[in-house]
Amino acid sequence: MSTRSVAELCHDGNMSVEELSETTGLEPQRILAIVLGRWTPSPVERAAVADALDVAIDDITWGHKTPIQHIYGQGPG
Repeated sequence: MSTRSVAELCHDGNMSVEELSETTGLEPQRILAIVLGRWTPSPVERAAVADALDVAIDDITWGHKTPIQHIYGQGPG
């Protein structure tokens, strides 16, 4: 079976970020970051999300969707 993203699973299950946050007990901002692929969740967070979506942890695609960019320069000021 192929894996699916948290966003796809939420869409298919008609579950909002707020509902997933309430079900998992994780902060809404953290859930939003996971759904958008901006945050790779810890093992505990993965288990909570998988349980809330009623799927196995290995059935979810985890990780960043946004490419990591290297910033060059001397920094501020």
